[in-house]
Amino acid sequence: MNEKQHYKTIITSEHRLLDLKIKETVRYRDLIGLFVKRDFTAQYKQTILGPLWAIIQPLLTTIVFTVVFGSLAGLTTADVSGDFAMPAFLFYMSGNICWNYFASTMQTTSNTFLNNRHIMGKVYFPRLVSPIATALSKLIYFGIQFGLFLLLWAFFLIRGDTSIRITPAMLLVPLTVLQMMLLSVGCGIIISSVTTKYRDLAMLVGFGLQLWQYASPIAYGLELVSGRIPDLLWLYMLNPVTPIVTTFRYAMFGFGYFNLGYYAISWAITLVVFFVGLILFSRIERTFMDTI
Repeated sequence: MNEKQHYKTIITSEHRLLDLKIKETVRYRDLIGLFVKRDFTAQYKQTILGPLWAIIQPLLTTIVFTVVFGSLAGLTTADVSGDFAMPAFLFYMSGNICWNYFASTMQTTSNTFLNNRHIMGKVYFPRLVSPIATALSKLIYFGIQFGLFLLLWAFFLIRGDTSIRITPAMLLVPLTVLQMMLLSVGCGIIISSVTTKYRDLAMLVGFGLQLWQYASPIAYGLELVSGRIPDLLWLYMLNPVTPIVTTFRYAMFGFGYFNLGYYAISWAITLVVFFVGLILFSRIERTFMDTI
């Protein structure tokens, strides 16, 4: 009876500052898969067109942007000045699919505790499973929309009357997607952690995302800012979404705006937001059932 006993699970009141339970979360990868499947099927449950909405939505949004901002408002679709032939429809679609992934992941993650309180209050699992599942399920939608974008991109490339070309910069695309994921999850879990006590913030998320979208080069090219207020371009580039979108377009089209310094700053902001979010999430998950 003097043999040392080993336990798989140890329940204790002691917590480190950043206790993410990474190994435990990996062991719950099957649960992450179930949550991803649940989120994907629930999105289009009892709809006639089902997952086709993942294609219809960006198409309709892109058409509206092309007509309103491109044709009627006449906003530029250029990120840099020069003689480049840019298909307006492809320009707006590239920005929309990036923004849709970022905004939908952030908004859903910001409700992690509120939407899953009925499960978290009854069954134990690493709470980080929920935001991870959200980011992955939204990544499926992004993959569908990106596939449609690639078809249109290939059409314009083969037609040959644009400035689109294939360059090694396309290797930056996975990096921009990863950054979108980390930034959206980081912002989302920060909001989710705060809204457990202050519900008013949840009401402002949608409005804040709308403002953030227009403060990013989604409906217009970066040249609109650099051409009119060049002295404040550095301030505009501190918005971490801006270098993500411009880099994504630069990588896909083979021309545009790419500044390694601003992109590095964007990554630094993303990582800070992500790790601050993890720290807050780790602290709040222990007591959120008492305040939610």
